[in-house]
Amino acid sequence: MQRRLWLMGMAGAGLLSAGGALLLARHSPSAPGPSAVAENDICIVAPTFSYDPATGLPPTAARSVPADARCPVCGMFPARYPRWAAQVIFADGDVQFLDSPLSLFHYLQRVERYTTGRRRADVAAVYVADHGGGPWLPLEQAVFVHGSSQLGPMRSGNLPAFASAAEAQAFAARHGGQALAAAALQRSLPRDLQQLAPHTHTP
Repeated sequence: MQRRLWLMGMAGAGLLSAGGALLLARHSPSAPGPSAVAENDICIVAPTFSYDPATGLPPTAARSVPADARCPVCGMFPARYPRWAAQVIFADGDVQFLDSPLSLFHYLQRVERYTTGRRRADVAAVYVADHGGGPWLPLEQAVFVHGSSQLGPMRSGNLPAFASAAEAQAFAARHGGQALAAAALQRSLPRDLQQLAPHTHTP
């Protein structure tokens, strides 16, 4: 009986020792940091939504954001941020929804990275939400405000979109920042916004 108790005690001590070593390894300053396991990072896969002829809308018309749509750039739910949302419609009518103009501009730089089998040349229409509450705006008609105090869904960067330069400038007068046309942002994002691009490691 004593021998059995002794063996059980030794086994328990062994388990505690192993557990302690594991705990120490997890909290040791020399344990690998996030950069050491970058190859195991999880990426959100955000499928496109197919065109539904039953809506009566033309294939390249802006449409409502489904509640379950995910942004292919950051994984957030665009429907939760209606004043910031954007959408990219492909020539076949499929659509990709994004949570913000910032994510949109990053997406347009690397369409093939974020949506498998698609290219920038496949894009037929792009829309952004009017931050002032109006209808969807074609990207080329929108005016954006960069550097305001109004942060976007990711709490970094912003680029709220407006239907006119006057509206954008009025917003900037209240919240700071400068008005920029879509064409300028497509050519080159401001440096601080370019640095916010996710998945910066090469594939």
